[in-house]
Amino acid sequence: MQKLTYLLIPRAGCTPWHRHPLTAELERRGRHVIAVDLPCDDDSADLGTYVDTVVSGCRDRQGARNLRWRNLRCRRVGGPDDKETPVTDKLVTNLLHELEPVVEQNLERHLAITKDWNPHDYVPWSEGRDFAFLGGEDWAPEQSRLDPVAKVAMITNLLTEDNLPSYHREIATQFGLDGPWGTWVGRWTAEEGRHGIALRDYLVVTRGVDPVELENARMAHMTAGHVVEKNMLEAIAYVSFQELATRVSHRNTGKATGCPIADQLLARIATDENLHMIFYRNLVAAAFESAPNETMRAVVNEVRDFSMPGATMEGFARNSVTIAKAGIYDLRLHHDEVVAPILRMWKVFERDDLSGDGAKARDELAEFMAALDAQASRFVEQRARLRERQAARAEV
Repeated sequence: MQKLTYLLIPRAGCTPWHRHPLTAELERRGRHVIAVDLPCDDDSADLGTYVDTVVSGCRDRQGARNLRWRNLRCRRVGGPDDKETPVTDKLVTNLLHELEPVVEQNLERHLAITKDWNPHDYVPWSEGRDFAFLGGEDWAPEQSRLDPVAKVAMITNLLTEDNLPSYHREIATQFGLDGPWGTWVGRWTAEEGRHGIALRDYLVVTRGVDPVELENARMAHMTAGHVVEKNMLEAIAYVSFQELATRVSHRNTGKATGCPIADQLLARIATDENLHMIFYRNLVAAAFESAPNETMRAVVNEVRDFSMPGATMEGFARNSVTIAKAGIYDLRLHHDEVVAPILRMWKVFERDDLSGDGAKARDELAEFMAALDAQASRFVEQRARLRERQAARAEV
């Protein structure tokens, strides 16, 4: 018989320690217990951060692997749970055929403008030396020239790239491996593979982070894998936003490192991500012409429920706060540089071919974007106040 799992979320001013008697009693009775510690003392923590913390706490527990981030995040800011336009298997099959010429055209465009590059060219190999296993010296914190924020951002970006086998499985399942769709799946996977290779080589050779901890984190993250529950339209809408979000994160991480070589490497990776975004963005634009209402609903679902693909990695909530405080990736950037530009390109608020659930979805999107904009403004104000307090304490 499967044991029940109890998730204990603290109220204000409460910590897991306060629930120790209850935890001990439940465990004595053979129950699993997850006691989550929320970042209550962090002024910049919003609802999304709290959800990140809860999901992170659940991730490693037996039986919690089927807990989907999407299920917790859905309809965070609003939107009634009314019946949506169904995306049937027949519609997906038809769209795969209808979009095939668009895929082929954009694949040819991509291959014509992309520039091949070699990961080894961006690694300062002359700085490398043996570790203790081969008679050298193991890693020590003072060997890293990266500040704590840059370390967090680099590790988060790399571990996100590391789950490429899971991402390949997801898009191969959605798009198939035949024809132009299959060619794109293979090409995209090969290009993405360079990112993890280059980032890891740079960090290990320069001793930017503890390689043992990095490897342990990779093993845990890849073992957990990345599983999503999306239909085909939601999948291409999601990656349109996700590729651009990753581009912004990589580019700003490069600047934050203070290292010209890392900055150059991450700028190169960001260029790849931008080209991938354009490919998927163009597919969604074509899908709008074939199935406007269903595509509009898919876009709204993905904007409203968006999370980065690395959201299930251990410590993601804490690392996201660090990254946001540093201005590498935050709600303001997400609204202004990721979601809003893509929506403008699709002209979602100018379309005259929406009806029924499609029109309703667009109204929900307008409401959500207004709420997201307000939430982003509050975050920026809170961050400014936090920086002021930190500066004042530093002067004392």
